[in-house]
Amino acid sequence: MYAPERQHTILELARSQGRVEVGVLAETLQVTPETVRRDLTALERRGLVRRVHGGALPVERLGVEPTLERRMERSAEQKARIARRALEELPQDGTILLDAGSTTVALAELIPEHAELTVVTNSVAIAAALHQRSSVSIFLLGGRIRRRTGAAVGDWAEHALQDICVDVAFLGANGVDVHRGFTTPHDVEAATKRAFIAASRRAVVLADSSKAGIVSFHRFARPDDVDLWITDEALEVETAEEFDAAGVDVARV
Repeated sequence: MYAPERQHTILELARSQGRVEVGVLAETLQVTPETVRRDLTALERRGLVRRVHGGALPVERLGVEPTLERRMERSAEQKARIARRALEELPQDGTILLDAGSTTVALAELIPEHAELTVVTNSVAIAAALHQRSSVSIFLLGGRIRRRTGAAVGDWAEHALQDICVDVAFLGANGVDVHRGFTTPHDVEAATKRAFIAASRRAVVLADSSKAGIVSFHRFARPDDVDLWITDEALEVETAEEFDAAGVDVARV
């Protein structure tokens, strides 16, 4: 097994189990403990795990909020598929909200040149991706820009959202849990996401399957606040059925 494959396996085990131990990984992967430690160091440098005594924890379990750049590196293929599926939810000659996030950036980059859309966003990256599309009208929300996510948040953004009504809001999430709902580590990001949902007729969450079962500190939506969750095919069928029973349509792509 090559190092990238081994590190992918380690990361999946860390996310599913909540913690991995060097000794157990060495036995499972049939490599030396030193090899496992090098793999954990490589994953930590990429911002995917945090080394602890004897092993490592996935950053999602620590409430650590990765930067936008780090998130765009993760699960890039899955996010591209999710973004392509999200194109089907764009209204014709309509209005949308695009939340700040790696998968919403991927969606923005795929919006066709000829699309007649009004886009409201709190993301500097999304505004930059769309500003040369002549058929797209862009409204960039004001507020304090968070360096980790490039998102405008706070009272300015929330007050502006109170006075608009859009067709569809596309949102990202750090955690998706059928009991706890849709969550994010930061309080002001959660408040802005709630304002996005309140301003929209439909709410669509774009989040890959690695977010399933993760619960971050601040909830921004209960399951019945969201109309559709677009994720990748690695999401377990049973989990999708649980969300369906809770009133959320799930698209696995």
